[in-house]
Amino acid sequence: MSRPHRELTPESCYHVTTRCNNREFHLTQPLCRNLLLYALSQAIKEFGFKLYALCLMSNHVHYLLEPAQPADLPRLMHWLNWYSARCFNRLLRRTGHFWERRYHSSGFARDDHVRALNTLRYIHGNPRAAGIQTSFFYRYSNYASYARLSEDGLTQWHPAFLTLAETLDECSARYRNFRRQYRPESKPKPRDTSGWGSQRLPQLSRRRGSEPPDSPVLPGFGCQVTAPRFPPEMAAVVRAWEQAQAQPRSP
Repeated sequence: MSRPHRELTPESCYHVTTRCNNREFHLTQPLCRNLLLYALSQAIKEFGFKLYALCLMSNHVHYLLEPAQPADLPRLMHWLNWYSARCFNRLLRRTGHFWERRYHSSGFARDDHVRALNTLRYIHGNPRAAGIQTSFFYRYSNYASYARLSEDGLTQWHPAFLTLAETLDECSARYRNFRRQYRPESKPKPRDTSGWGSQRLPQLSRRRGSEPPDSPVLPGFGCQVTAPRFPPEMAAVVRAWEQAQAQPRSP
């Protein structure tokens, strides 16, 4: 059976979700998340799309983006997943698919402000809904760009956010009030902490010396990545992101 075609329309935004293959928790390491931030910066340069929201979880990623052209969505997602998978596989000493074969996307008109605001809040509330964060402030989402008006170097405000009030400070205050009304749709799923497999296999992996290497080579670079030393281009992206999340909280 052939896969259904994606509906791609002009002047539309897309809530995109992509998961690690087999839903494995490969994105728990800060270095992996930093690599993905850098891969995103390269994808934006390559395809010129607008990134309105981002949230990196342990085994999946949420994006709210607007491609420059409708047909760009599959092309940019293919490029982003291909490039980041090469980086991750070298970093983690693994082979095969890193991401699931098909990403999920849900599109809506850019001027559908109600849908846009609800999608923003859903993406920013994902860590809280998963039970890993008590507030919306999260190191690997761009909630701070809306709640603190900080600039992270990757994302920008959705037009719906700018219609909330006449000034940016008022827009930010109203969005913070809007997110306070958020209620997760379901309870967080409990982690499997029982059974031989969940407790014994990680110990065996460590004994076999399968820890990831400290110095993976980034595709397209002649230098190695070491923690906390990165290629200058990657370090600049990560530094801008971290500074944006570390600004003092707004009341």
